[in-house]
Amino acid sequence: MFGCLVAGRLVQTDAQQVAGDKFVFNLPDYENVNHVVVFMLGTVPFPVGMGGAVYFSFPDPVGGQVWQLLGFITNEKPSAIFKISKLKPGEGAEHPFGMMPAPHLASMAQVGVSIEPLEQLVQQTPVPGATVSAVDSFIQFTQKMLDSLYNYSSSFAISQSQMTPNPSEMFIPASSILKW
Repeated sequence: MFGCLVAGRLVQTDAQQVAGDKFVFNLPDYENVNHVVVFMLGTVPFPVGMGGAVYFSFPDPVGGQVWQLLGFITNEKPSAIFKISKLKPGEGAEHPFGMMPAPHLASMAQVGVSIEPLEQLVQQTPVPGATVSAVDSFIQFTQKMLDSLYNYSSSFAISQSQMTPNPSEMFIPASSILKW
């Protein structure tokens, strides 16, 4: 039902089902991971009105696991990128995973997905710093493309005194692009 991509080097689609509505991925060598992508495989959708809360847990052999809410995925938003490099061990909140046995390796973290009602998901607050960007990727692309266009066009800039009249060419003042 779910997949987990770890910083472009490890793809997992074999989530361990730990309860009827809870799934866990083990993340070896998590200290060297900056981002985690959690996605739906497209084989089984969420039931109507449900989505998946995504949690992260640091290994902690002494105090048990501490789970941190990263965000959520839904049928309408089937994937999400989460930044885990700035998360801090020991900082967590209420979570649905209970007292699960922690992985035995000191460098093994876990990503958990808990199937929950959508009304509950939208009311939860993810841990600060976990989400990558709320800006739509198309908006980011458009902004970068326009910056590039302006920079490229500016490289041909000449002053008005340097211009030679040419009736076949049209000139656009750089200030008009900046104003736009």
